[in-house]
Amino acid sequence: MIDLLLIALLLLIGSYWSSGTKAREIAFMAVAMHCKKMDVVLLDDYVALNAQWLKRDTDGKVKVWRSYEFEFSSTGAERYQGKVILLGRKVSTIQLEAYRIVE
Repeated sequence: MIDLLLIALLLLIGSYWSSGTKAREIAFMAVAMHCKKMDVVLLDDYVALNAQWLKRDTDGKVKVWRSYEFEFSSTGAERYQGKVILLGRKVSTIQLEAYRIVE
């Protein structure tokens, strides 16, 4: 019986890790496209998990809410902060800190 519980626990951990990895990839791709559209540079090619918890979507289903932070630059000299929020595997919002526009 203990073996079955251990296997179930390991499967649950593996599923959670896999889900987190996929969510991070989705967040990164969304941020990369958004930065390109806004004509800024995503620095370090990285998004970092900032917070997560369970939250209901508009249909009332419980999903994992994740917040990722990233850094970008408009001039190459300054670093600005940004945030992307996912609910499940859908991007809810992408926010960029106010930044200098180079003309």
